[in-house]
Amino acid sequence: MKWLFMSAAIAGITAMALAGCTVGPDFHAPAVPAASTYTASPLPAQTVAAPTDGGAAQRFAFARQLPSRWWRLFRSPALDALIKQGLAQSPTLSAARAALRETRENFRAAGGALHYPRLDANLSAQRQRSSGAAFGGSNIEYNLYNASVGVSYTLDLAGGTRRQLEGLQARVDYQRYRFEGVYLALTGNIVTTAIREAALREQIAATRNILAAERKQLAMVKRQFELGAVSRASVLSQQSQLATTGATLPPLQKQLAFTRHALAVLAGQLPGAGHLPVFRLDSLHLPEVLPVTLPSTLARRRPDIRAAEALLHQAGAAVGVATANLYPRITLSGSFGTQATTTGDLFTGGGAIWNIGAGLLQPLFHGGELSAKRRAAVAAYDQAAAQYRQTVLQAFRNVADVLCALDSDARTLLARAAAEAAARASFDLTRRQFRLGAVNYLVLLVAQRDCQQARIGLIAARAQRYADTAALFQALGGGWWNRSPAAAGPAAKQKMD
Repeated sequence: MKWLFMSAAIAGITAMALAGCTVGPDFHAPAVPAASTYTASPLPAQTVAAPTDGGAAQRFAFARQLPSRWWRLFRSPALDALIKQGLAQSPTLSAARAALRETRENFRAAGGALHYPRLDANLSAQRQRSSGAAFGGSNIEYNLYNASVGVSYTLDLAGGTRRQLEGLQARVDYQRYRFEGVYLALTGNIVTTAIREAALREQIAATRNILAAERKQLAMVKRQFELGAVSRASVLSQQSQLATTGATLPPLQKQLAFTRHALAVLAGQLPGAGHLPVFRLDSLHLPEVLPVTLPSTLARRRPDIRAAEALLHQAGAAVGVATANLYPRITLSGSFGTQATTTGDLFTGGGAIWNIGAGLLQPLFHGGELSAKRRAAVAAYDQAAAQYRQTVLQAFRNVADVLCALDSDARTLLARAAAEAAARASFDLTRRQFRLGAVNYLVLLVAQRDCQQARIGLIAARAQRYADTAALFQALGGGWWNRSPAAAGPAAKQKMD
């Protein structure tokens, strides 16, 4: 048996000599884009201000840290409470958290199976019948008991096991960043849905005011028609205007109902539960200081970019595994135990059995399978690298779009505020003229309707500015890196870089 021990010793020495050899490629995080700005044209330090609620100037604070609970910048206790409920009850977030736990446990399982020797205990009992014809005797029946401990280990000479574990760890990282992406999407959707509800409520109220004015206007035209002051065509025209305005109300009410249903589901409750706060634009505060991540650090802040980087890392590790499969593989094994025909003699030591062995596997000819698999792994790596670059480009585009939108939103709001102020001033002037008898009631109602329509445009501009502000915080990554592990729940209790 001396040659067995020599084989094992030689294999051990070889493993020690090659322990530092690991097939490539070694993964390095992609370099961050060399960009100093998000847009080709420089943005102003702050937006313009409008003389209306929610019309304050917003200042871009570059390099300022974005808080992890960015929605609190809107200063709405009701919004904060609803997001807290959504984070606790959302099935989507729970599913992402469970997926992360599953990936971590699979990594631990693979680490135990690949990193350490496999040790198994075996205890067996069997009844056997042996033929005695070869020895000129009769058949023999007896019991055979076996107790043994076996160990086996495959040496990681080329580093394939380490690359496989590296790929599994990258998969864990991917699931962690995917969880952060779901977390960010959930909070962002709750905020934008609440803003949409607030805007719809304001638009419905303004539409109802217009309908009330037009009903009065129709009654006045009918009275004038009865007195012979106007033709029937005037009555029909006013009826058509009232019907047209009335037709805009049901779609707004439907949108409001759908928005409430969506908000309930985002919060993790049934649409009919009815435990949602009511949101209005006046209950939301427009953040006036906007923290903006520097372009040089955006790639380390966006969860989708970090997830794409983790997939790139996993693809690189897969290349290493495919390369390692081209090299020799040595497996060491051994067992020790006892064998006896009675249970009493099983552990006496008289029937000791053992074996030790070493196996060498060197792929010689597989019809090009292993080389093709390595080339496929390289192609998958190239694909992951291209997808990573596309994710980075899309992220920078998101931020650039929102920054430009905020500047445009402020100017639009300023114009809408001026139009609403002019319509309101015209209405006030017409009302004074009506009291003095300078204009008739019909002119007054028209001015009132124009004023309400201008208000609807102002409401839409305000809501768009709130929504784009929330979109900016989402595009910048949501500040997840500033959140404590305890605040994120069990899924994120690990180091956050």
